[in-house]
Amino acid sequence: MSSKCSVDPCSYGQDAAETRLEKKRGQEKEETEVPCGSSRPAGSLRKEGPGREQTLPPQTQTWKERQTFSQSSVNQESQSGGPCIMAQPVQRSKLKDLSGRQIEEPRGPGPFYFFGGTNGAKIVSNYCESRGWKRIYNKDREDFNLKWCETKSPAQYSNFREGRQLMYQIPNNKVLTTKIGLLSSLQQYERVSSRVSHGQALRRLKMEEFIPTTLRMDVREEREAFFAQQEGVSNRESRMWICKPTGMNQGRGIFLLKSKEDIAAFRLKLKHMEDCRFNRKMHYRQPQAYIVQHYIQNPLLLKGKKFDVRSYLLIACTAPYVVFFRHGYVRLTCDLYDPTSKNLSAHLTNQYMQKKNPLYSQLKEDTVWSMESFNAYVNDRFQAAKDLPRDWVLGAFAKRMQQIMSQCFLAVKSKLDCRLGFFDLIGCDFLVDEDFKVWLLEMNCNPALHTNCEVLKEVIPSVVVETLDLTLEIFRKIRGRQKIFPLVSQREFVLLYSAFSTTEKSSMELQKHTKDAQKTEPRRFMCGTEEKSVPSAPPDNSANDSALPKRRSRSMSGHRPTSTSQNHHESGHSHYTAKLKLSKSTLNRHLKAGNDHHIPVITSSE
Repeated sequence: MSSKCSVDPCSYGQDAAETRLEKKRGQEKEETEVPCGSSRPAGSLRKEGPGREQTLPPQTQTWKERQTFSQSSVNQESQSGGPCIMAQPVQRSKLKDLSGRQIEEPRGPGPFYFFGGTNGAKIVSNYCESRGWKRIYNKDREDFNLKWCETKSPAQYSNFREGRQLMYQIPNNKVLTTKIGLLSSLQQYERVSSRVSHGQALRRLKMEEFIPTTLRMDVREEREAFFAQQEGVSNRESRMWICKPTGMNQGRGIFLLKSKEDIAAFRLKLKHMEDCRFNRKMHYRQPQAYIVQHYIQNPLLLKGKKFDVRSYLLIACTAPYVVFFRHGYVRLTCDLYDPTSKNLSAHLTNQYMQKKNPLYSQLKEDTVWSMESFNAYVNDRFQAAKDLPRDWVLGAFAKRMQQIMSQCFLAVKSKLDCRLGFFDLIGCDFLVDEDFKVWLLEMNCNPALHTNCEVLKEVIPSVVVETLDLTLEIFRKIRGRQKIFPLVSQREFVLLYSAFSTTEKSSMELQKHTKDAQKTEPRRFMCGTEEKSVPSAPPDNSANDSALPKRRSRSMSGHRPTSTSQNHHESGHSHYTAKLKLSKSTLNRHLKAGNDHHIPVITSSE
């Protein structure tokens, strides 16, 4: 097998020392180059942050920490859009870009937004600035209307004002977006659900129906059971396993266990890590926890290549919960699938891994397909052969993803930090095997928002824009004590969960329900291993609906303006697009039909 498993475990201490040195260098680099408010450099993102893949805009390259405080304390409502925030004593920061041009930190009543990092920076900035919002660069300012950061740290949430500001990423989303967090949440939810009768309205899935067999190597009983199971099994009889570190992204740290020798080397490595920790040779550094998972060796192939599907789960509001699903795109490998290959890029489909292929620049348009092209290919190649219904991708497959994502959300609903203003966009990765069974691979916080090929140029901006549109509209309606539904900004996202009926409850009632539920204990948030109490924000009666950005609305009949992006070019598979041209409105009808008839919108009463 690969050299990843044959590395001498005794070199772990040296690796740890090198890691600490790299971390120190990264922190020094952050202090001088990244004005984004991250607690770590962009390259150390825990989940799907393509900080290494994109360059920083010139205006965000360098901090010059000469700061003074203005004496103004203007207290007025925003006039040009966004959540209404009182102006605070503003911290002046003089910035310089790479050309030496000085940038003044904006002052005044705002509205302001803060963006930390590079993932999706251009899309979010264009959205905010087209509405008259001004970007601030000082991470410690408290007068922001929106804060969007790639990485999380307790400091980022310390000055958040509930009900008055918007904050991207729920602080403790790790219960959903790390491999161990999701696994533990689903296992706990399954244990509890097995004791409760849910009736026939909403069937709960068993984990083995959508999650490959997974064991935690940080739990002694599961670790010993895994290795005991492998003893006495010949290489010919053994199944392939994939080993993943729980909190890393972009394929880093992943390796395959194909033989008894690979498993023995992995066992020795884990034992060495355990010994080092017991003997306190880790310098108080917690070692990376691993999971092992059955490798799906019979994936469905597109033109002979392995693929997975990226879809989106949007938690647009947490108080009360409003949750949506949206289709994304298909990610393919550059090379033809070979289960015996030692090259990880043949097994992992993400763009970070595919970029390592020397032919990537020539093949990159073929590594990303739209959902319409995927649907057309399946219709053409598999509908008759596998006796599938027409448009399986946009029908049955979409409904299955919605069902799985709904169950994952329900598993963490009671765990997430619920504060008005928190929202999250989560990337969900699915694999389809040759029997057309759908498997959930993982969920990722801060999903990649780069647009380096034609399909992504259409999909990603529309995902981000509608995410912000929905989040702002719901936030505005709750603050204004209006009915949340219908949502005029809803276009491609499909409602999965709402705290109450979509027609009967006003947001005034929802807000009262949320506040009543929160009276028993102080508000708390968790980020990483730290927990901090934060007093709830006082009631705010200054909401101004006219201050929020206006966008063209969809008519009540469900039709929406035609977009020229519907006719995008899809290199490498235009033949299938020509056979079945599905517009965005057609895709939307498929999704809504699936939601209405098969995956009912979940309410708190179910």
